[in-house]
Amino acid sequence: MASLLGEWGRRLGAWIPPELVRPLGRPSAVFFHGVEPTTLDPRVQVNHHEAHVFHRIAQALKANFDVLQLSELGDALARPARHRHSVFLMSDDGYANTLAVATPILEELGLPWTLFVSSHHIDTRERNPAFIIRLFFHHMPAGTYAIPHLPPLELGAADEREAFTIAGLAALKALDLDSAKEAVAAMTAALTEAGLAPMIEHFASESFLSWAGVRELKARGVEIGAHADWHWPMNAAQTCEQLRRQAERPRARIEAEVGPCRAFAYPFGNTPDVSGAAQRAVREAGYDFAFTTVSGTLDAGHNALLLPRYGIGPTETHVASLIPLLSAGNPRLEKWQKSIAA
Repeated sequence: MASLLGEWGRRLGAWIPPELVRPLGRPSAVFFHGVEPTTLDPRVQVNHHEAHVFHRIAQALKANFDVLQLSELGDALARPARHRHSVFLMSDDGYANTLAVATPILEELGLPWTLFVSSHHIDTRERNPAFIIRLFFHHMPAGTYAIPHLPPLELGAADEREAFTIAGLAALKALDLDSAKEAVAAMTAALTEAGLAPMIEHFASESFLSWAGVRELKARGVEIGAHADWHWPMNAAQTCEQLRRQAERPRARIEAEVGPCRAFAYPFGNTPDVSGAAQRAVREAGYDFAFTTVSGTLDAGHNALLLPRYGIGPTETHVASLIPLLSAGNPRLEKWQKSIAA
C-alpha cells in the first residue's frame, strides 16, 4: 500500500502547479546518489542522474526552497514552523562523479549539501555490491549458475532479466553481511570467468571517491556523514557485531580523514532495511542524527535516529511540487518509528 501511495504521489506531483502546494511545505530532506554526463545502461546504472537533468533539479531547488547546511538541522527539528520551505540536500555512497560532475553544478547555484560515504568502498574503491548484482543478472550469458546462499539461478532471455534481478537482489538483501559478501564475491568471479571483468571498469559512474577526494569536498564546504562501512542493509538478518562494525567503523575512518562526523544514513534505508538493533548500534556509535529512505517531513515523529528522506527519481525535475507533498508519508513514518523502538 505504501509503495502505491508513493507512486501515486510521484505521478501527481508532475501535474500540480508548485504554487498550489507551496503552503503545505514543511522541513524536508532529499537525496541523490551520483551524477553522470550520460547513462550507458540504465538497467545497471540505477544510482545516477544524467547531468542535464540534475542541473534542472538543482535549479528548481534553488528557486523554490531554502536549501540549508546540515548544521541547521537541529534548529529545523526544534522549530519546524520557521522552516516550512527548508530542504536539506544529500548524496549517498560517495561516487567519484559527485566531485567531478555534481559539485560544479551545486557550486554554480550556491547550494549546500551533505555527502554520506561508505568507508569500505572509499578505502578499497570496491564497487557497490548492488551494482555487481545488477551487472551479473543483466550481462552474464544465459545459463545456470551456482551462487552461495542462493538456489540455482537460471538466467534466460534478456527481457526476463529485470524480474530475476529484483527477486535476486531481494533474496540477497535477506542475508547477513558475511553471507552476502560471499555471494557477491562469487558473482564477481563468474563475471571474470565469463570475460566480463572489463565491464566493471567500463561503467566509470560506479567508481568511488578516494579519501583525497572526500577531503577536497570537505574543504569546499560539503558536510561528510557516514553510510555504513560496506554498503548493505542493516536489517534483522545482521548480527549485533556486524551492525556495530557497520556503525562504528565509518565514523572512525571519516573522523581520521576529514574531521567530526555527526550524521549517519542507513544503506537502502527503507522499513525492511533498518532494524531496532541497527538504530541502537547507530546511537551507541555516537551519531546525533540518522536518516532513512522512508518518505515524510522532518517535523514528523520524534526519533532523530530514524529521520525521513526522499530519494529524487532520475527524471523528477518537478521537485517544487513533489517536496511539499511529502507530509503524506508522515503517518506511515510515525507508525514505523514507534514499532521499531518497541
